[in-house]
Amino acid sequence: MITPLVIETPRLKIRWLEVGDAAFIYTLVNDPAWIRYIGDKNVSNLEDAKTYIETGPVEMYRKLGFGLNHVSLKQDGTPIGICGLLKRETLADVDIGFALLPEYRRQGYAFEAATAILEHGRTRLGIERIVAILTPDNLASAKLLCKLGFEFENSYQKEPDLDKLDLYVFNK
Repeated sequence: MITPLVIETPRLKIRWLEVGDAAFIYTLVNDPAWIRYIGDKNVSNLEDAKTYIETGPVEMYRKLGFGLNHVSLKQDGTPIGICGLLKRETLADVDIGFALLPEYRRQGYAFEAATAILEHGRTRLGIERIVAILTPDNLASAKLLCKLGFEFENSYQKEPDLDKLDLYVFNK
């Protein structure tokens, strides 16, 4: 049996997502920045949010033992975002993903969560190469990736009719 993830940092608690997080996920995936930079996940109600959790993160936990995680403030449990490792069919490598609610951005929370997830991926899961993908206009995420120790590797297109994405690789 796989042991569910729980990581604590000085300010955050990181754990696996569960169906009870549906209201939070509904809010997060409908944030305009999420839709602009990550894409519309067609989560239009709480049932859709539960399905998103069950068929995305929870299914990945079952298959691989990792996925996107719930990030909350350690002090009071307020959910602020997600951060985790993913294995996409369109990428050869495991990649990191993160997103925060608008009111928690630019306070170092994404850096703190991503640092913990990268450490977990490297030391506990034994993942040697971790990448990140983002749209070229997502300057805030690109800046964060560089601060974390990622370097731009190349631009690529998942499919001919889709926009190009920038691929960064973790080099620490």
